[in-house]
Amino acid sequence: MQNIIVGLRGAQVVLAIIILGLTGWVVNRTRGYSDETNFLLFDSIWTFVIAVPYLVLSPLYLQKFAHKYALIAVEAVTLLFWFAGFIAVAAVLPPSSVCKHSSVCKGLQAATVFGAFE
Repeated sequence: MQNIIVGLRGAQVVLAIIILGLTGWVVNRTRGYSDETNFLLFDSIWTFVIAVPYLVLSPLYLQKFAHKYALIAVEAVTLLFWFAGFIAVAAVLPPSSVCKHSSVCKGLQAATVFGAFE
């Protein structure tokens, strides 16, 4: 069971890095204009810097810090962050017919899709 959890956390980190790249590029192109995009950028950093290391390493090596309610709380906060982030970005995106020639818009669409899978 532990191998499955570590594999899923690894996939979570890979998706977070993909979203970090996409949203970082969009933030660079738009000079940080969109709060929604900035929040999705924060979500990816939160996931692979705080949430996944805590959720994977604390039960294995730091049992004193792996309280069951703390693990549930970190998991729930991460879930809410991702849900709010991808919904917020999806709400401000124009229809796909408008995004045909805008690479920033296409990048946000891709980040939104990956955020939904996260």
